[in-house]
Amino acid sequence: MHIKDVDLNLLRLFDAVYRTRSVSRAAQALGLTQPAASQGLTRLRLLIQDPLFTRAPGGVQPTAKADRLSAAVASALTTLELALNESSSFEPAVSAQTFRLHLSDIGEARFLPALISAVRRQAPSIRVESAPLPHDDIAAALNSGRLDVAIGFLPTVQGTRQHALLQDRYIVLLRKDHPWLSAADASPSVTVAPMTPLSRLRQLDYAAVRSHAETLHILQLLQLEDRLRLTAAHFLALPDIVRDTDLAVLMPRNIAQGFAQSGDYVLVEPQLPLRDFTVSLHWSARFEHDPANRWLRELVTALFEAMPPAQTGV
Repeated sequence: MHIKDVDLNLLRLFDAVYRTRSVSRAAQALGLTQPAASQGLTRLRLLIQDPLFTRAPGGVQPTAKADRLSAAVASALTTLELALNESSSFEPAVSAQTFRLHLSDIGEARFLPALISAVRRQAPSIRVESAPLPHDDIAAALNSGRLDVAIGFLPTVQGTRQHALLQDRYIVLLRKDHPWLSAADASPSVTVAPMTPLSRLRQLDYAAVRSHAETLHILQLLQLEDRLRLTAAHFLALPDIVRDTDLAVLMPRNIAQGFAQSGDYVLVEPQLPLRDFTVSLHWSARFEHDPANRWLRELVTALFEAMPPAQTGV
């Protein structure tokens, strides 16, 4: 086979299928119909004289030949993208580009207000879409361009460029007149003494969020699963529930401080296992030098690297 026989779009298709392990997801990422993607893959199979991918549960599995080709194809595409983008520029004031971000529900509350305010000032025609994805899909979505950046505590996301934005920790949020609190705990300060004994946590009942597995893991490590009374889909419904019940919730301090400013809550800071974590900005090496992506990353970094804890409710 000669290189002149290979359409560049077929290599892009191969790369997308290899990364997503799915013809349909690759087609979506490239803006193709599934029949068009399947036809392109058939053409490439005939040129390479190898099946390249075989059916597997939930998608496809690469052949040994595809595994050997993958690194070379990805490297070649990245080199070409960098060369084509090297002299291009991005003008935020006149751009009408759409940026897509991964943010959890709690991440939207924390980051979107300041980000949208800054975008409106600098780039009034730009659109921003928050598109939360399962953590296992984030790296592939960044590599394909389906996402531009991801922001959050994403310890399972591998193979991306990362930049630490802020440090946070998990705390326990209670209503201010909770019977568990002592008179000292319910002082005008919104934060309880940090050395609250872990043994006291056994006296509380808890609410947790399904999509934030770290809080469930902490309860597990503390052997408090039997004290879990509510598992919700999102964090942002829980403060109202906490205010009206005796339930406690583990949540990031950075967000909880915003709720506590209302005077309705108290933050308890015991020495929890795995309580400290880092919120990071993630992007793909393939778009490292893309001017628009770089502008967005620099804006996010400037806004949130030195951002103080939340001071208002969300």
